[in-house]
Amino acid sequence: MKKISTKIISVILCICMIFGCSAIASSAETTDTVTRVSCAFNGDSQTSRGFCWYTETYTRSDVQIIKTSDFNGSYANATEYSAGNIYKFRDLYCHKVTVDNLEPGTSYTYRVGDRSLNLWSGDGTFKTDDGDSKFSFISIADVQASSDENFAHAAETMHGAVKTLPNYEFMINLGDFVNDDTNDEWNWYFKNFAFANMNTTIAPVAGNHDGNITNKLNINVFNSMFNLGNPNTKSNTNWVNGVYYSFDYGNAHFAVINTNDMYPMTQSQRNWLVNDMSKTDADWKIVLMHRASYSEGKNINKPDAIIMRDVLIPLFDELDIDVVEAGHDHVYYRSKQVKGDKVVDNVQYVTEMFNGEETTFALNPEGSVHIVPATAGTKRYRVYDAIDPIPGCCDFRLSTRDLGGCFMTTEIDGGKLVMKSYLVDDKTQEITLIDKYAIKKDVGQNKPAEDYQDLPTDNVSNISAYITNFVKAIVDMLVKYLFVLLPKVIKNAFKK
Repeated sequence: MKKISTKIISVILCICMIFGCSAIASSAETTDTVTRVSCAFNGDSQTSRGFCWYTETYTRSDVQIIKTSDFNGSYANATEYSAGNIYKFRDLYCHKVTVDNLEPGTSYTYRVGDRSLNLWSGDGTFKTDDGDSKFSFISIADVQASSDENFAHAAETMHGAVKTLPNYEFMINLGDFVNDDTNDEWNWYFKNFAFANMNTTIAPVAGNHDGNITNKLNINVFNSMFNLGNPNTKSNTNWVNGVYYSFDYGNAHFAVINTNDMYPMTQSQRNWLVNDMSKTDADWKIVLMHRASYSEGKNINKPDAIIMRDVLIPLFDELDIDVVEAGHDHVYYRSKQVKGDKVVDNVQYVTEMFNGEETTFALNPEGSVHIVPATAGTKRYRVYDAIDPIPGCCDFRLSTRDLGGCFMTTEIDGGKLVMKSYLVDDKTQEITLIDKYAIKKDVGQNKPAEDYQDLPTDNVSNISAYITNFVKAIVDMLVKYLFVLLPKVIKNAFKK
């Protein structure tokens, strides 16, 4: 009897072990997927990147990364980065991991997910900055779709851009990735643009449709879609309506400003921009933003744009900004060289060969050139009457309605910068050059400000400036409406 009992117990234990192992094995399986993968600038562009992605359930955050030259389909010898930041956002889980100690000028292959579950994204690639002064990038604006179909249509514009400039090193999106800021829209965006987002580094710009406190009280959305870090110190609110940050690439310094940070742009962000640009010795100073300072779209005469122009244009002049790229207005606009909110006189030009093409360069020009590369998407607007002096500062404008999506390429080679803008035909996907502008300048001229003392970038230190700036901005805006814009509207009405 004792032997029989022992056998029965042994059988039961075996059965339990079998089913127990099955249970453990099944617990390591998942039906979850990795979505919304992006690789963004975060820290030193030569040695660091910020990864962000989403899962439906709480999982580990692992990034496996290997030199593309060593990648044979296996990640067995990959370097792994784990932990990072995981938090629940809109019923999904956002994962952020920052990788560092990368080698400059190196192509890497990566995947993100959870090693313990064998849950991984597809393979992605990117290349680190090699630090030299020859590089290129692609810029698009205002995808702003609200259906999977229209996101797919906008993605054709990006396909055209990659076809035109296949060796680009990073991409810029000037904001309004989505229209109504829903989970579906963000899913559609990342699905349709995965071919680009997972094969380069992105410099994203926060648009007003990408989540801000004045748009359906959507906060922390943009910050939850990309891992940009938070370079601003102390008690600021950089994450609420968007993110402002900067990075170096080659011999250029890029400042990405947040034009959702309004009424008007906070003193904290103004001070940050001054601090940031005052300490660079880069040959090219480039600002990326969403709302435009120069445009002939339907938004340029609105109060926020008028206030922002009064704030930013003097700063651009003070900081010797070369190029300002913006979006928001869904029309194409490129200014002449402008300074002090007027056209720079006596700009000299020289014609030379550049990459096999005869190119006319503005030679060591003063001021900045402002460009709005229309829209990569399907929401396209007509040209509107803009408040003076914007029309007189325009060198080229175009409504892309019924024409196609627009993208812009920029090639920098030492002291030469060449920008080209193209349309991708809606029906045929034929690519047409619509605009070209180039600058040639002496390099090695920019020096960091000596003994520079940082301006305060925290909210507490700037609270009195916030109040003063707000009152001044409203008064100045009302004066322009009454004495500049209203008379123009009346005059145009009588002309009709």
